[in-house]
Amino acid sequence: MTGRRRFSPQALAVLAALCAAPGAWHHGYGIARDTGLSSGTLYPILIRLADRGLVAARWEDGQPAGRPRRHQYQLTPEGLAAARAALAGRPAPGPARAARHRAGPVGRPGLQEPS
Repeated sequence: MTGRRRFSPQALAVLAALCAAPGAWHHGYGIARDTGLSSGTLYPILIRLADRGLVAARWEDGQPAGRPRRHQYQLTPEGLAAARAALAGRPAPGPARAARHRAGPVGRPGLQEPS
């Protein structure tokens, strides 16, 4: 690890979600729920983190009834160290960002509700 790695705000959110329980395996839907990221944003981040050796990925054991097996993700020891270092330098979210996150999706300007 030469040089400092930079992470996007979205990647930092993924790292923070994985750091919440670093020894546990997390599935993508749970990470998406925790971060508010869409699958089109989340999965490329997880792939890049895995390619960099920061995240390990595996298929869930067994075949659950009624649904396909999930892909699971866990920080590697190197990933945990990198995540903690990156998150230590991250400013806490401001009140406006936190309020936006709790408020949920916002409609587009100019669109009206159907009558």
